[in-house]
Parts: sequence; structure tokens; C-alpha cells
Amino acid sequence: MSRSYRVAVASLLAYLLIITATQSLRASQPIVPGTGEFLADCSDDFEDENWSYNLRLPKSSHEQDDNQRSPGGISANGLWHEGAKRGTPDFVRRIPTLPGGIEGSTGALMFATKNSGIPGRPSNEQQQDDLLMMFNRRLGGPIPVNWQPSCTVRVYLPPFDQWENRSGPSFGMRADCIGTGKGKSGEPYWPGMFLLFQQPNARNSNVASAKITVRANQRGYDVRSLDITEPGWWTMGMSFTSDGQVHYYAHAGVEDLTADDYLMSSFPYGSRCQQFNNFFFNVANWDNGRTWSTPWVIDDPKVFVIPPPGQTVAALHRLKPKTQVQNQNQQQRTQASRPQTPLNRPQR
Repeated sequence: MSRSYRVAVASLLAYLLIITATQSLRASQPIVPGTGEFLADCSDDFEDENWSYNLRLPKSSHEQDDNQRSPGGISANGLWHEGAKRGTPDFVRRIPTLPGGIEGSTGALMFATKNSGIPGRPSNEQQQDDLLMMFNRRLGGPIPVNWQPSCTVRVYLPPFDQWENRSGPSFGMRADCIGTGKGKSGEPYWPGMFLLFQQPNARNSNVASAKITVRANQRGYDVRSLDITEPGWWTMGMSFTSDGQVHYYAHAGVEDLTADDYLMSSFPYGSRCQQFNNFFFNVANWDNGRTWSTPWVIDDPKVFVIPPPGQTVAALHRLKPKTQVQNQNQQQRTQASRPQTPLNRPQR
């Protein structure tokens, strides 16, 4: 082997190492949620005055008793679904956008729950229900992490005297992900952020407050991030970089997120994200059969992607547009044939 050949090979290897290191460094940099291309058909703005959700009771409680009780609840637009693991909130309704919301917005979504455990069997423990925005049904599959997806939502924190009279978790924005870690691949996990309530007591000068916690650090523990002393609208978001990290952002108000709103990054539970399946929300309460959760309002839950080089968003859509329309029409016909469950605004 000639000296010139060895030099050329060494130079090529050095170049490849530099490129690999540069790509790894780039992938590890946080991406502000909302960066890239907006997936309108995978998101919702609740502007349709006919937006509705069909509760199909009794709801699922697979987490507690392995009972899914199909079919689950579903929205008229086919995007929102009851999860199989836990049930749908007992109240899900479009309402006029609350003061201080997104400029020009006329509709938002309110949800709350009362019977969050096994139907008809109050547990007298904290339980939670889920509301899933299943964009994977629109796409025909999940979003691979190399598309560097992100999700954002505006959340209204009501005045503290309207919160459930209980300290602890009340609301969560979550992502349903598949990851790899601890020698395993294809493992589900659910990173996210929670809003926790702190009742007035001597430790906090008898002033109610809230805080945001992040789920989770590498060991799976929640991390406290922000104290909140004033209610009102907040913007929250998560992004996923191609190295499998999750990045968390939040700020008061409804403006788009920026780099200044960065909270932290992590490989939750030691997992590296492989794909983003759906975007969902938790609502928790004390499951005693009597008291309601805090009433939560969200607006404009959105999903974004940064296509890999040479790709377009069209490549994410495994379902042909005609098939999507047929599926949505079938869902609407199915709902129209079912009796609607009357809903009343939850009373404290």
C-alpha cells in the first residue's frame, strides 16, 4: 500500500469523523417547538362551530381492570379519540375562546372529568382520563424522529379558586412515543409536562399557586421547572431531535414559543425516541364519584415537522387523500347514528 494511498484513506476517515460529530452535535441542539412545516390535517383549532365529541359510555379503564369497553369516544372530525388505557374525560365540549386567547380565535376546547377510574366503582384515589389527538390515524402511521417533529398547545389556567380543592397533578400535555433504551427497542413511553396545584397553606404564605413539572429525566423522575403565581393563558411545547432527545418549552401568554422559553432536554427513562405516535392530554382528579376535576381549556394543539433532506411532507401520508375522506365520512355517519350523551358544564 503506497504512502499516498494511506494518507488519502486517513484523510477520508478524519473527514467522516468530523461530519459524524457535526451531525451529532446538530441533532442534540434543542429545536423550538413550532419550527418547520405545520401539519394542518394533524392539528385542530376548534373554529368549526359544529365541532363535537361523542362519549361512548361506559368508558375504558384498562389500566385498572384490563377492560377497554370498546368502542371508545370519538370526535366528529375523527381526530380525537378515547384511549384504550384510560377513559375519556366526562365533559368534552367546544366553547367560545376565553379572554386573552389567540387573536382571532373564536373556539377552544374545554374538558373535565368526574368518574376517572373504573366506571361505577369510585376508588377514592387520584385517577386520570386521557384525550388523544391521534394524528397517526390521519397519516396512516407515526412520525419518525428523523423528521424532528414538535407539538404546541395553548392552555388556560383558571383562577386558582376554580381548581379542584386538592394539591397535586391536574393537567398534562403528553406525547405517545416509541423509543429504544436499556437494550430494548420498540418500547412505548410518554414524555410530557404537568400542571400541579398547590393549595394555600402556611408553607406558601396561604397563597395558592401552580407549577410545571417535566416528565421525565433519564431515571424516570419528574423534574420541577416553573412556579406559576398568576392564572391565565400559557403556551407549552415539546420537540424531538433526531438523536432521540425530548426538549421542553413553556411561557405565559399565547405568543409563539422562542428559544428563551427553553426549560430542559432529556432522554426520558433513558429512552431515545424513535417515533412520535400521537399527542394527548391528561386530566386528573380525586376519583370519589362526587367532585369534578379542574375545568381545562386548550386551543390550537398543533404538530410540526422538519422534513429530512430530499423529503416532502407528502411522504408522511401513508393514506391516500381519498381514503382519508372516506374514513372521516364513515366516522361521521357512525356518530350520527348513535344517540348523543347530554353534557352539562361541571359544577364544583
